[in-house]
Amino acid sequence: MNDKHNNHDSREIPHSHLLQISLPIIFIVIWVLDSWIFLISVCLNNFVPLILRIILFITVLGLALIIMYLSHKTLFDHNEPSDTLITSGIMGRVRNPLYLSILLIYVAVLLLSISIISIVFFIIIFFVYNRMVNYEEKKLEKMFGNEFLEYKKKVPKWIPKLF
Repeated sequence: MNDKHNNHDSREIPHSHLLQISLPIIFIVIWVLDSWIFLISVCLNNFVPLILRIILFITVLGLALIIMYLSHKTLFDHNEPSDTLITSGIMGRVRNPLYLSILLIYVAVLLLSISIISIVFFIIIFFVYNRMVNYEEKKLEKMFGNEFLEYKKKVPKWIPKLF
């Protein structure tokens, strides 16, 4: 059977849904415990005023939600995964806008209360997402061949091109 016609789950790393549910729960538990209860590694909060942290939180969260909206609008207009490589809209700016928006939500939370323990866990989360992306991109390479390889050359993996 052609890879283009496999179901959506086969395009994702096994158990990715479990990861995407458990990682934020673990992150929030660690962040709340460190930021609001035990205060083990929040010394950087003393150097960044709360009002600035709130402004940064709102800004990054807003950006994440905009990217998430644009991603959903581009990727999920249909019930089935696309049989064509989507390179328009936000997908022409960054290859993984939905995952980027999720990571930006983590960053926004970190900016609200700067927990070093949570930052370390966020770095682990980033590597997990990067592994998921690498897996999915290998699938896309098999599905779309040179078309995807050319797209990879033009569009960054994580940091959106603005122009």
